[in-house]
Amino acid sequence: MKEIVLIGLNHKTAPVEVRECLTFSGDDTASALDTLKQTTDINEVMLFSTCNRIELLMTTEERHHAVQIAKQFLADYKNVPQQDFETSLYVHAGDDAVRHIFRVACSLDSMMVGEPQILGQIKSAYRLAAGKKSTGVILNRLLHKAFFVAKRVRSETGIGDHAVSISYAAIELGRKIFGSMEQKQVLLLGAGEMAELAVEHLMQQHVSDIFVANRTFERGVELAQRFKGHAIRFEEIADFLQRVDIIISSTGSPEIIITADDVKAVRRRRRNRPLFFIDIAVPRDIDPKINHMDNAYVYDIDDLEGIIEDNIEDRNREAVKGERIVDEAVIHFQKWYESLDIVPTIVALREKFDTIANTELRRTLNSMENLSKENRAALIRMKDALVNKILHDPTQSLKSNGYHRDKSYFLDTTRKLFRLDD
Repeated sequence: MKEIVLIGLNHKTAPVEVRECLTFSGDDTASALDTLKQTTDINEVMLFSTCNRIELLMTTEERHHAVQIAKQFLADYKNVPQQDFETSLYVHAGDDAVRHIFRVACSLDSMMVGEPQILGQIKSAYRLAAGKKSTGVILNRLLHKAFFVAKRVRSETGIGDHAVSISYAAIELGRKIFGSMEQKQVLLLGAGEMAELAVEHLMQQHVSDIFVANRTFERGVELAQRFKGHAIRFEEIADFLQRVDIIISSTGSPEIIITADDVKAVRRRRRNRPLFFIDIAVPRDIDPKINHMDNAYVYDIDDLEGIIEDNIEDRNREAVKGERIVDEAVIHFQKWYESLDIVPTIVALREKFDTIANTELRRTLNSMENLSKENRAALIRMKDALVNKILHDPTQSLKSNGYHRDKSYFLDTTRKLFRLDD
């Protein structure tokens, strides 16, 4: 019987300097699958590689040999001595391997529990493996089940409901202030990574216009063009305070960029429309005194980190529900997996009965030359019905959970009783 085996390392078991030595690009993965599927002791295989994990999922009839082959393959392909990463490896087999891949797909094993990217990465790895024909009946079923479980965890728990990144938390705060971000105008101060992530989240909220102000104007133009926004010069910031609704600041400036006096100067022209500041810069870009003004809201990075800590606790509580869903799915998959042993016996049993019945029916029909087509068809239908009814009880008994404890005994007895191996 083939066994499901997973070997790998991740952010919990290996430092980044080890992970980066073993990371596989898309082209590397395709080449690796071509090599691994030719290996005698590995029947099916999928390779999954991200910045936080490298895992080989396999089916094999020789677990020990397959694991050794996988270790040696990683060492040879990446030109890294086995002793440099062997202590970081984990090996899961059977139910443990199934549970692990389900947990990974559901992001229960991620560095940030509930992050959505991992499922897409697994789907891409599976598409590549399936395209290379390195997966078969078992891994195909396992991965499709993993996708189903991940979708169920996402829909039945709140594991992905709460902001756990600075940029995402900032946008969530904006939604709470305004109710909806649609048709709001946004000014970004700075064009670094934080600003870029914030723009990605803002685009999903269907904001009206995005303006980007950066000390290096060319960099501001580059970011604005990528997201169909507008670049402005730093000297224009004060003028834009009267028209925008949200300001997200993440510059590297050593001093305050927007002062309380700047905001006072535009309050009358704004006609008391709310102005929302998110200051994720250290040192701060936004004067905290602005928070004391009517219809002005200032949140700095400490405020956001407090929100994130609360949200991480919420996600971890929801993860408990996710673990229960995973455990249920492992049980269901195991029942299907165990049935694979039974299928060849049931198929052989049906073939034996069909052969006997067809032989006897042919003799009978040959002796009844004047039989009409309708009567011949009726006899064939009767033969099929008899075979189905005779095999119904034995088939159900072999599939029954009650036989799983001594499954091999009953399968062996059935094969001997009906001489299926002769």
